[in-house]
This record gives sequence, C-alpha cells and structure tokens, in this order.
Amino acid sequence: MSFLPRARLLPLRAGRLGTNAPTRCFSNTFIIRNTDYTSKYAEKLQKRAQEEGATVEDLRARIKEQEQERSKQRLAAAAEAAARSSSVVSEPQASGSTQDNQSQLPPGASVRKDSSPVKPLSSYLNLERFLQTPHTAAQINALWTAYHASRSQGTGRGFICASLPRSTYETMLNAAQKYPSFVVPVPRAPSADETDASQKGYEFYFMQWAFHEAPPVPTVSPPSNSPFPTPAPPPPPPSAEPNPRTATILFTPLLEYKLRQTFATPYLVLTFYPDLASSHDVVLLRGEITPAVAKAAAPDAQGDYLLSQQDAQLLALAVQKFFLWGGPGSEEREALLKAFHEQPENFKWEELLKHGDV
Repeated sequence: MSFLPRARLLPLRAGRLGTNAPTRCFSNTFIIRNTDYTSKYAEKLQKRAQEEGATVEDLRARIKEQEQERSKQRLAAAAEAAARSSSVVSEPQASGSTQDNQSQLPPGASVRKDSSPVKPLSSYLNLERFLQTPHTAAQINALWTAYHASRSQGTGRGFICASLPRSTYETMLNAAQKYPSFVVPVPRAPSADETDASQKGYEFYFMQWAFHEAPPVPTVSPPSNSPFPTPAPPPPPPSAEPNPRTATILFTPLLEYKLRQTFATPYLVLTFYPDLASSHDVVLLRGEITPAVAKAAAPDAQGDYLLSQQDAQLLALAVQKFFLWGGPGSEEREALLKAFHEQPENFKWEELLKHGDV
C-alpha cells in the first residue's frame, strides 16, 4: 500500500488543547446514553435521595439529564473548535520521492515527473491500453474494481474504489476549493450495556482536501524496437480539454486531530485520478485505509486497519453528500458546509447529525 509522502493535516488555529493534554490517542465517540444507575449505584442513590428528600426515580432522571447535557456540551465544543479552524486553506504538499521499484510497475507505467506527491495512476493501470483499444467508462470502472478486489490476498480489504463522470468530479472540486475542510459524523451502534437501543452515538471525523497538478492527457508511446509496423493511434478529439486537477482527501478522528495536529494519523486517504477525464469522461477514486501497525496506539482499530470497510464507505459517501451541490435536497447540506467556514458561530452540530445516517 502506498501513502502520500509528508501528507499532513493543517493545524487548528483555534480551540487548541492545553499543554498538559495527554499524548495518547483516545476515542472521540460521543454517545448520549442512559446508564442503568439502579443496579450500579443502588445504595448511593438511595442514600442521596434520602438526603435530598427526593425519590430514587427523580434522582435518576436528574442524573440522566445532567449526563446528556455534559455529552452535548463536549460534542458542541469539538465541532465548534473545528469550525473556527476552517479558514486554514490546504496548500499542495511539498513533493516527496514517489519513485517505486520499476519491476513492480505494470507495462507502460512511469513514475511521476511533476511535483505532485500522489502516486501516478500508471502505477496501477496500463493507460496506453485504454488508448490502443476502445474502452468505455463502464469497462474502465470494471477493471478498476477488479484490480482493487484482488488486493490483500484477494479480499480487497483496506481499499475502496469508485468512478465518476468528469462533470460530477468538477462540481465537487469547485466546492472543495472554496471550502477545503469539514467535519462529518459516522454513526455508532449502542454498546452492549445500553438499556435503550434507540440511543445512537456518533464519531466525528475531520476531513481536509489537498489539490495537486493536473495530470497530462495520456498518449500512446511508439514502440522502440518493434520489427512490425504499428498503426498510428487515433488523434485526440479536437475539443478535448485539459484534465482537471488531482485531489486527495485525508480523514482523521476529530479529537485525535485536535490532540496531535500535524502529527495526526490519517485513517483514510481518498485520491481522485482525473487522468482519463478528457479522453474517457471518467475520474477514478481510490481509497486507502491505514493499517493498524501499532494496536497500542489505536485501541479502536478495526482488525488489521484503523477503520472498517463500512466506515470508509460512509466517509466517501459523505464527500458526495456535502460537496456535490445542485442535487435533490442538497441545499441544507450546502448551507452547513458554508456555515462551517463563513459563520462558525452559527454552525449547529445537531443539524449535522441529521445527515450522519445513510
């Protein structure tokens, strides 16, 4: 699995943790829950109820309200702190070494020659074949899906992939260039000791876009030592436009981002490859889930990865929800994204939770 060299999230400018904050990672799941105080603190509740001249039921109800209010305050503080940081704009990361072992590259592949730190699409697919023989966008998507399904010993775990039309990608890209960061909720099921199964928790993830140079429109290289004549490839359409810019999105748990700033580990990296946008009207999406190398540093790791496949899919869908403007029902989500950047004092995390479910 490849990762972006020196790809780091930009620091929060407001709401920084104090210098006495612990250095370990911790869960950022906020659950407004109903605890069974009767069985856990029966004697203490009875004694306190007698002292206050109230019934145990009244005391339990009061404690539940206080716990829910504290949970809401913690969640609101985390979301508002991230909103205040939205004025920080992602700049293209400095170029790092992206050269891989040439023997591992497919035929026709080449290392990137520009300053982008993103591993080139030719590292995964033989782009020349798409030009030498006709391929539809659906066929390219099928090959892209099959490639990722064959990863991880044929399980496909640790990766997600998709394809989208150029117009869809450019719509999201235009919104992201104006508003390059956001927070998105991922629902969490109630724990086993929950008395009310309807109480649902949410884990917030901070997402940040980064933009890189547009890849050139791929061309077919003439064979160097072929004894047979090769027909010239068809010329590109005269109205072909340059490819749009490459983009990446880094996701990390919100509280870990607040705690570790530029050293926060991205749990998921999405990369949009627009190499075939001009020639085939298709942009390929690749998602890489970070392996759980050190379980001690990530107690909530999902198996061998920091994130489950389902959560990775939910985060990718959140990109479409909040950055694909103009679709049915997108006005409310668009307003939330704008408020996050332009009016953080009016950003309501409660409204954000409405869009946390699929």
